[in-house]
Amino acid sequence: MNARVDPKKLIKGATGDWEVVIGMEIHAQVTSRAKLFSGASAEFGGEPNSHVSLVDAAMPGMLPVINEECVKQAVRTGLGLKAQINLKSVFDRKNYFYPDLPQGYQISQYKSPIVGEGEVIVDLADGESLTVGIERLHLEQDAGKSIHDLHPTLSFVDLNRSGVALMEIVSKPDMRSSDEAKAYVTKLRTILRYLGTCDGDMEKGNLRADVNVSVRRPGEPLGTRCEIKNVNSIRFIGQAIEYEARRQIGILEDGGTIQQETRLFDPGKGETRSMRSKEEAHDYRYFPDPDLLPLEFEQSFVEALAADLPELPDAKRTRFIKEYGLSSYDAGVLVAERIAADYFEAVVQGRDGKIVANWVINELFGRLNRDGKDISSTPISADQLGTIIDLIQEKMISGKIAKDLFEIVFTEGGDPREIVERRGMKQVTDTGAIEQAVDQIIAANPEKVEQAKAKPTLLGWFVGQVMKTTGGKANPQAVNEMLRNKLGISE
Repeated sequence: MNARVDPKKLIKGATGDWEVVIGMEIHAQVTSRAKLFSGASAEFGGEPNSHVSLVDAAMPGMLPVINEECVKQAVRTGLGLKAQINLKSVFDRKNYFYPDLPQGYQISQYKSPIVGEGEVIVDLADGESLTVGIERLHLEQDAGKSIHDLHPTLSFVDLNRSGVALMEIVSKPDMRSSDEAKAYVTKLRTILRYLGTCDGDMEKGNLRADVNVSVRRPGEPLGTRCEIKNVNSIRFIGQAIEYEARRQIGILEDGGTIQQETRLFDPGKGETRSMRSKEEAHDYRYFPDPDLLPLEFEQSFVEALAADLPELPDAKRTRFIKEYGLSSYDAGVLVAERIAADYFEAVVQGRDGKIVANWVINELFGRLNRDGKDISSTPISADQLGTIIDLIQEKMISGKIAKDLFEIVFTEGGDPREIVERRGMKQVTDTGAIEQAVDQIIAANPEKVEQAKAKPTLLGWFVGQVMKTTGGKANPQAVNEMLRNKLGISE
C-alpha cells in the first residue's frame, strides 16, 4: 500500500485532520456472446427470461461447462493490467441466498483466482500520476434481477443476466480521495474498452463498483471499512465516498465506533444507508465446485493472447507525444477513448500533429459536446476534417472562414473543397482587392492612423477592420504586410 499522506487530500474534521482510504471491487461484464457456463445469450435486454438455458435455470442434472472465450478475456485483461496470470485456478461455490440465482449459490473464485497482482497507472488532474495496485481478478457469474414494482404484492424474477460472466477486479486500498477513485475507475474502464474485454457501459450495469471506504488519523493503522455496493456511475462513486467519509468522521469524533457493514448509495438523497452487516468469507462456506475441474492452461496460451493485444492507452499516449509532438495533456485527452485516438490518427496522416489535435479537441469535441454527442456519432469524417485543415495550410481559406466551413460540413455534410468553391469562400490573395480595402479603412480613420504610428500594437485593429470588410476572406498576412508598408510601421 502507498505510504503517503498528502495534506491537500486530508478532510478537516471538528477535531483535526482525517485521511480517507479507498479500495474498490469493480464488477465488469465480460464481452462474450454466451454466458460463463452455458450457451445462452449474454446480450443485454431481451424479453424477460428469454436468455435462459436449462443450466441457468438449475434444472436437475444440468452441469456447467466453462466458456473458453470468457477465460481468454480474463487473461487479456490481466495482461492489460500488467498482472500475474495464474496457469491454474479453481472455481468455488459461494453459498448465499440469491432469489434470482436458481442454483442457490454463485460460482466464483476464492483462494485461487485466474489473475493475481497487477497495477493501474492513474492520471490525475494536476499532472501527477498514481499507481493503484490490483490485488486480483477472478471470474464469476452474475445473478439475475428481482423486479418489485410491477405488482402490488408480488416480485418478479428475470434470469436473463443470471450466469453472465463477470470479472471482479479488486484494487488495493491505495486511493486517498474521491477524485483519485473516479480517475481510477475512468482509467480502468478505458483499458477494458481498448482491450475489448468489457464495454464499460455503466448505464446497462455492465460496469459496477463496490466501494470500500474507511477513515483514520494520518499515519495511524487502517480504520474499519464500510462497503458501498453496486454504484453504477463515476459521479455517484465520488458522491458516495464524500458522504461516507464525512459520516464516519462524524461518528468517530462523537466518540462512536464504525460498524463494518454493507451500505447502499441513494443518488436522490446523496447519502449512503445501511443494507446489512458485512459477512466474512467463512459465512459464504466457499468450497471448490465439484462439477468443475481446476482451470489449467499452458504458458503458450497466455503468450498467444499477449501477442495479439492492441496498443494500450499509456503506450499510445507516449507515442502520440513522441511521434506527433503533442503536449501530455492533449495526448491524454485523445487516448481516453480508443475511437477518438483512431479518429485523430486517421486525420493526422501527413499533417501537423499539433494543428490536428487542436481541431479535434477544441473544435470537434467542443461542437459534439454542445450537441450532447460523442466521437462515435460525429457527422464529420476524418477525411472531411483533414480537408478543412489542408485548405487552411494551402492558404485557400482563413482560420475564421475555416470555422464557418466546419459548421457547414458539421450540419449539412458535403465535400469541403466543393463547398468553398460553390459558396465563394476562398481567401482573397489578390493584392489589388486587399489594397482597396486597406486604403478605405486608412482614409476613414485618420486619428487611428496617427495612434497606430505611435503605438504599433493598434495595427491589429486595422487588420480586424479589413477582415470585416472582406467578410474574413482577405489573407491576414497580406493585410498585415500592406498596412505596415502604408503606415510606415516596421516589424
